[in-house]
Amino acid sequence: MDNTKLYVGNLSYDMTEQELKKYFESVGEVTHAKIIFDESTSNKRSKGFGFIEMSNEENAKQAIEKLNGTEFMGRNIIVSAARPRAKKDY
Repeated sequence: MDNTKLYVGNLSYDMTEQELKKYFESVGEVTHAKIIFDESTSNKRSKGFGFIEMSNEENAKQAIEKLNGTEFMGRNIIVSAARPRAKKDY
């Protein structure tokens, strides 16, 4: 299991991956930032969530402790350990 990957929810729809990465760099080194976009919309609008990968487990824990529930770009963001994607039964 990868303990350095974090789920980040309730993001502003206007946020960029660079802004997300910079915000998380306040607690440690970020190796990857990804915002999920809805490919079915004409302007590929953000789905309001994404993932952050921290350089180590300690930084990931600090990010959850320090950033979960904080206000970023007018929204109180949710930060938690990322869970594996659920398998669909169809």
